[in-house]
Amino acid sequence: MADIKKLENLVTQVRRDILRQVHKVNSGHPGGSLGCAEFFVALYNEVMKRNDSFSMDGKGEDLFFLSNGHISPVFYSVLARTGYFPVEELNTFRHIDSRLQGHPTTHEGLPGIRVASGSLGQGISVAIGAAETKKLNNDNHLVYTLCGDGELQEGQNWEAIMYAAANNVDNLIVSVDLNGQQIDGSTDNVLAMGNLAGKFSAFGWDVLSIEKGNDMAAVIEGLKEAKSRTGKKTPVCVLLHTVMGNGVDFMMHTHAWHGKAPNDEQLETALAQNPETLGDY
Repeated sequence: MADIKKLENLVTQVRRDILRQVHKVNSGHPGGSLGCAEFFVALYNEVMKRNDSFSMDGKGEDLFFLSNGHISPVFYSVLARTGYFPVEELNTFRHIDSRLQGHPTTHEGLPGIRVASGSLGQGISVAIGAAETKKLNNDNHLVYTLCGDGELQEGQNWEAIMYAAANNVDNLIVSVDLNGQQIDGSTDNVLAMGNLAGKFSAFGWDVLSIEKGNDMAAVIEGLKEAKSRTGKKTPVCVLLHTVMGNGVDFMMHTHAWHGKAPNDEQLETALAQNPETLGDY
């Protein structure tokens, strides 16, 4: 059974990592990263079946692909905090020649990263390819991906969504970060997407919602429920309802912090709301 308090402490530390990364270089995307902290901590510590050592081919383990690559600060923090590379390397975020670029890349060989992402709309397609490869290799492990709600305004997603259902890609779980915000405003104001559950269902997917996407127990329960629905000839979609900027009161519920770093005073205020739990880098 999951140690919820331990995982919540890790989430708090991940928030600190996110804030400190983007502040140090005055660049990056804290809002969506903060909102997805619970998802990443749950996925990497309670849900995915991972090998102890990293290999690019990913044979014999579950795989994760980040589609909305701009939320790299949360991805890097969780990868470091779960042992993929030293936590101290977070100090190099967005530096020239760093392995921790603003959007994940593969050319520097960062453990945990199997595909470059940042060009939105492509993650589901990549995940489908990986899922079909596992089937061809008789590998029964699962493939996960995360995309943003605003990202679903891009058309390639819907081609991929249609393809996955038509080809019974049932070892695939796509999670959508539903925070209702994107770089230029709310998703409803930029391009309303209506009933996403209805859309995915109409495309032939099995859909479930995690209404409390920033509640650790709810996220774990929802993701494990999604796992239980795989292998039934249908791809699975998880609609993850989160709050942009979660855990920092002045960043929450607004698109203003999509891609804006806190200044010195704002950083101190934000860190005070998220006391150190595991040690800063």
